Amino acid sequence: MVNILLTGVGGQGTVLAAKVLAMAAAAKGWQVRTAETIGMAQRGGSVVSHVRMGNNGEDVHAPLVTHGTANLIVAFEPGEAARCLDYLAPGGTVVTATTVVEPISAALDSAPYRSADLVEGIKLTFYNHVAARIASTSDTFATSSMRSRRNAAPHHRLIAVNDMAVTDALGDNRKVLNSVLLGAAVAQYCMPLSIDELKGAVRACVKPQFAQMNIDAIDEVAEGIDRYAHEA
Repeated sequence: MVNILLTGVGGQGTVLAAKVLAMAAAAKGWQVRTAETIGMAQRGGSVVSHVRMGNNGEDVHAPLVTHGTANLIVAFEPGEAARCLDYLAPGGTVVTATTVVEPISAALDSAPYRSADLVEGIKLTFYNHVAARIASTSDTFATSSMRSRRNAAPHHRLIAVNDMAVTDALGDNRKVLNSVLLGAAVAQYCMPLSIDELKGAVRACVKPQFAQMNIDAIDEVAEGIDRYAHEA
């Protein structure tokens, strides 16, 4: 089972991205379920989409990803990545855009709202999670070999995508942000789909007049993945 959470703010295309992933999974013969928890759905409000794929032939009985079970979080905005970290499974991966969309609460605060600070905060959360796992197994009666095995806590991955550089290369087209992030996640082997399978799902889900620019976005980020994305 692959559990994927897509998170962003209204207008960024998270719901369409979930549909694309569901189409790609269904085309492979996998059972798949999706759901959205959109809260305040106006532009600027948080949007979370859930995708669950039975990639090993499992039946998918429920659409919602529960806390601590997401193998992958794809965040269209770094603050939304931080907001959803409780969903991440041990050893899970976060793929996040680095361009911030400042919420009203941050605009009213005197503290700066910066991408670098948010990324560092996510990394600190990862560090604290592993440290807590180590502390919980450091009893005095455990042998060194037992402690070594117990302390081998799965390490999370954080992949930061310079989404603005990609969309600038595509003519400053921010409408393809969702395809940029899905393309980056596939190119970084974060989900069991190929680039061709992802592009096929885009063709099936996106209106013909917009499909090619999304295909171009996937190709751009996949071919330049070493320039546009790095493991933080």
